[in-house]
Amino acid sequence: MGGGVENQLLQGRLLSHERILWSGIPAQGLLFSGRDIFLIPFSLLWGGFAIFWTYMATKQGAPLFFDAWGAMFVCIGLFFVFGRFIFDAWLRQRIHYAVTNQRILIMRQAPSANFTSIDLDRIPDVQLTGETATRGTLRFGAAASGYPLSGYSRMTGWFPALDPVPQFIGIQDPRRVFDLVMKTRHDSRR
Repeated sequence: MGGGVENQLLQGRLLSHERILWSGIPAQGLLFSGRDIFLIPFSLLWGGFAIFWTYMATKQGAPLFFDAWGAMFVCIGLFFVFGRFIFDAWLRQRIHYAVTNQRILIMRQAPSANFTSIDLDRIPDVQLTGETATRGTLRFGAAASGYPLSGYSRMTGWFPALDPVPQFIGIQDPRRVFDLVMKTRHDSRR
């Protein structure tokens, strides 16, 4: 079973005869994902080119517009390199998870406050990443796309906390939670 803060936040969302079997929070601080194999080099190239562009425009005495244009892309590059990790960590500080005897619960607090509830017998697919690690992720449904710049996942590739697929991101002891979800789902179908 997880911590008391998550239980208190989610207690008011429980149905009658429902009890929390596990609660937790996502990994805090810096969190890398498999998508970063592509995103980190891309962001470094973007930022490097933007700095080079701005430097060359300034050095050659280009009009102020070119300096401003380059500065905008330098700011975007810095956000890609550093800011996205800070923003994602900030978002993850406001997420709480629970597994009950009936549902999966995910509560997000401001700025994008919402509450997700999935009946255990209606979970389409459960994927476990990091089975042998002390931290891992459980996804409740298939990913929209593996390519971080395609379709709906355009921004969610940069920020795992904004992924539209319900998931427990970077939780402790993911195998134990996976087993709990599968056992509880099996028991609820009987």
